[in-house]
Amino acid sequence: MTKKKSFFSRLVGNDDPYENYFDDPSATKAIFEGEGAERHAHILPRHENSGVEDEPSGELAVDVYQTPDAIVVKALIAGVQPNSIDISLTREMLTISGSRQDEREVDEEHYFQRELYWGSFSRTVLLPEEVDVDSAEASERHGILVIRLPKINKKKETKLKVRSR
Repeated sequence: MTKKKSFFSRLVGNDDPYENYFDDPSATKAIFEGEGAERHAHILPRHENSGVEDEPSGELAVDVYQTPDAIVVKALIAGVQPNSIDISLTREMLTISGSRQDEREVDEEHYFQRELYWGSFSRTVLLPEEVDVDSAEASERHGILVIRLPKINKKKETKLKVRSR
């Protein structure tokens, strides 16, 4: 049985191998968010596009900027206990994860509006430069997490003395 060609294929006389790409449930998908210069995509691996997740996880919003000697990452973590935040760091990548617990004061039916995010969150940031993992510092003040990642000075030179044995 031959598959019926799409209108576009009949119009241009071309068979497009990607024509049914978005109908394929095993294909990698991208979710787009934001507008204009703020628009970005999140690529979901094949196992995450099945539509079934174990636990929904939010993405932590971050600001990333540099000073002459460090990369600085700021994140709003209001309502999160600082000791429940997990920060993983390599020279090229930073991952922040944790959970914001809802201390419900009333039953669900008594809410008029619910916009605050409660539950687990995670964010991985690919760093623009290599950083010194051992000198990194994290602090929290007034619900804002600040992670200071000193840059590796690739131009730094040192003199070595040759020892005789």
